[in-house]
Amino acid sequence: MQNNQSCIRVFADKVQIDNCREIVQINDKAFSQLSGLLALAGNEVRLKILFLLEEENELCPCDLSDILGMSIPAISQHLRKLKDGNVIEGRREGQTIFYSLKQEQLILLRPLFKHIINNSKKETV
Repeated sequence: MQNNQSCIRVFADKVQIDNCREIVQINDKAFSQLSGLLALAGNEVRLKILFLLEEENELCPCDLSDILGMSIPAISQHLRKLKDGNVIEGRREGQTIFYSLKQEQLILLRPLFKHIINNSKKETV
């Protein structure tokens, strides 16, 4: 353990530090996945798209364009980033592609979206 001269603590709990270090190392892959997801969701438009996909299960780019008031090419760019980031998947029906959240991402995002829904309900009361 390094000695940090700027730290003002009197006692370092070596057991706590070792336990925390081990937890972070064991969960390195999960932190990497969550970090990537949050980086993509850090854009407001992409976060709205993810929210809408969670709420509606699947939507096509035209639906998202109408809902968000954006052009289809702009929506498509965001969908491409989400698909490349392994957050969403597409299902083709004729010429239309319907997008949905991948299940593993849905598990991570659902608690965040419940917070949004709960706050909107409080504001309307």
